[in-house]
Amino acid sequence: MDLETIRDFALSFKESSEGFPFDSDTLVFKVAGKMFLLVSLEYNPIKLSLKHLPEKGMEYREHYAAVEGAYHMNKTHWSSVVLDGSVNWEILRSWIQDSHDLVVSSLPKYKQKVLRGDA
Repeated sequence: MDLETIRDFALSFKESSEGFPFDSDTLVFKVAGKMFLLVSLEYNPIKLSLKHLPEKGMEYREHYAAVEGAYHMNKTHWSSVVLDGSVNWEILRSWIQDSHDLVVSSLPKYKQKVLRGDA
């Protein structure tokens, strides 16, 4: 999997956006102004960070050597994944989807409805 595949998927969510708010090496994807995915471009292979429920983060780290606590983030709620091929695209895609959905669920109800297409 490559950066363009990840980027296309992250931008496929309603009202998602991308930018470089921290530095020129960290591509950040947001929904309604809240981060759900960070991609560190300075590493080869690419490393990304995503949000999760605390128990999911522990599960990911136990099962995949490529997953660790996210640098500069709350490691209870964020993990980093090195894209070394050990985590397949279907799994990574579901983790990105879960990260997005978790962020959306923290938004006000009216905004959730808009983002989920209920409004």
